[in-house]
Amino acid sequence: MSWLLAIVAQPAAAASSPDLMTVERQLAELVSTRSGDFGIAAVDLSSGRNVSINGDRLFPMASTVKLAVAGAYLNQVDAGRRSLSDRISGRSASQQIELMLTRSDNAATDALIRNLGGPATVQTWLNYNGLSGIRIDRTISQLLRSPRDLLDRRDSSSPLSMLKLLRLIDHGPVLKPESRRYLLDMMERCITGRNRMKALLPAGTLVQHKTGTLNGLTGDVGFITMPDGRRLAVAFFARGGSDRPSTIAQAARAIYDGFSGSWGGRMFTTYGGTGGSAN
Repeated sequence: MSWLLAIVAQPAAAASSPDLMTVERQLAELVSTRSGDFGIAAVDLSSGRNVSINGDRLFPMASTVKLAVAGAYLNQVDAGRRSLSDRISGRSASQQIELMLTRSDNAATDALIRNLGGPATVQTWLNYNGLSGIRIDRTISQLLRSPRDLLDRRDSSSPLSMLKLLRLIDHGPVLKPESRRYLLDMMERCITGRNRMKALLPAGTLVQHKTGTLNGLTGDVGFITMPDGRRLAVAFFARGGSDRPSTIAQAARAIYDGFSGSWGGRMFTTYGGTGGSAN
């Protein structure tokens, strides 16, 4: 795919924190040697220190969009308009959210979207909270039935826009503490994508995340907690090529090391993966 090779040839680096330029250079080197198109962004939620590679480039969100659906529903719960005990398509809303976030269940996602009033309602919630860089145009079933075009701008986000959503979830005004804890617990229990951002992080590292997969697309977004308690919001999107999960895993480890100050010129190693679901 010539268009993809042209994009990958010179990955764009956004302005990042000066003390993290080394890790950003390493990330740029990593993606420049891979056959796909990658977007990476990370920010320390306490200090604002950040890095990004192709941070403004749009990528299909796939199932990472489910974080926005959960946020919109929980916002309604906080406002007293809905409840986690409401029955939606034969299950409680809480059961549907759990299936959506921990197992990436598409039917549960579409049941919640319909209950909210459709994709446009979720988009309105995003826009109201200043997240116009994220587009939600279709239900999951509609997306899966559509012809595949990895450059389609519908249902897309840039890595930096996804970071804005993650920061809003983490400490913005849109969720009450109870709903925030509930959402983060669901993200911590995510069982998909064990071969992505979690794969090469030290054992026991707390990761709260949501994966996304379409044919030719792999994503993983969420939070990484550092040993000293600092939390990073991270977004990884990859399309094309054949080594997307392994590249995300290595990029996540580079970010972990860079933000912890333990980067020591580590060379990217051959990755064997840990298996797991690919949703």
